[in-house]
Amino acid sequence: EAGGVVLGKSADKLFSLSGLFAVYKPKGPTSAGVLNLLKERLLAEAGVQTNGNKRNQVLKIGHGGTLDSAAAGVLVVGIGKGTKMLRTMLAGSKKYTAIGLLGKATDTLDATGKVTEEKPYDQITKGDLENVLQKFTGDIMQVPPLYSALKKDGERLSTLMKRGEAVEAKPARPVRVYSLSLQQFQPPLFTLDVECGGGFYVRSLVSDIGKELSTCATMQELTRTKHGPFTLEEHTLYEDKWTIDEIARTLQHCTSLLPGEPSHKKLKTEHPGETAVSCE
Repeated sequence: EAGGVVLGKSADKLFSLSGLFAVYKPKGPTSAGVLNLLKERLLAEAGVQTNGNKRNQVLKIGHGGTLDSAAAGVLVVGIGKGTKMLRTMLAGSKKYTAIGLLGKATDTLDATGKVTEEKPYDQITKGDLENVLQKFTGDIMQVPPLYSALKKDGERLSTLMKRGEAVEAKPARPVRVYSLSLQQFQPPLFTLDVECGGGFYVRSLVSDIGKELSTCATMQELTRTKHGPFTLEEHTLYEDKWTIDEIARTLQHCTSLLPGEPSHKKLKTEHPGETAVSCE
């Protein structure tokens, strides 16, 4: 019957997709949750029956670096052979916009945690904050947060913490901050733009800035605006664009962004009227 043929075609198209693209992760779900939703959406569109846990073998898909559930922004996704390129993405540079709150500390270093400390902050000027940022630029040492996806004996630190187990902080490790600037200062809130390398925690940065100013601080909001060559403005697919055709189109455009590929001339989009994903 005709229906079956159509399904067959979109399933073929789905399983032939290969490469890297970026999706928007909203605040709330985990990165893995967003990936599962994307996968379900695509398999449903292709009419592929998934029984229980078999779906994981059906479609090869992965992401290039976790974004905390409370954070939003660019999540790089690999599909097909693109899943093998995700390792290199993890180490690539990332850009974030973060809003910090002076005068309060939490156990998770962000707004989801319990308040552990409150200190006055009225003495802090915009100049104080800008001066401190210089200390956190370049190659610096950073202690990762206790509530994190880092593992001890195979279990995430955050899981151990939630069970009430005593967890020792991981030792400070070298991280790289390419640029750090203050965008806005409306006490108690301050907004930072950060460009950093792999393994960097913006939550720890905000907390450390608070300590350096002899008060405390916690991260209120975090948006990843760029990961490797993928930017939020130009390359990121929002949920309404999670279709086989849109992903095929964005993969075609985004090939030229990636190193080691012959650089393609920017492809003209089929419908100039649409908000097409173009990759400069």
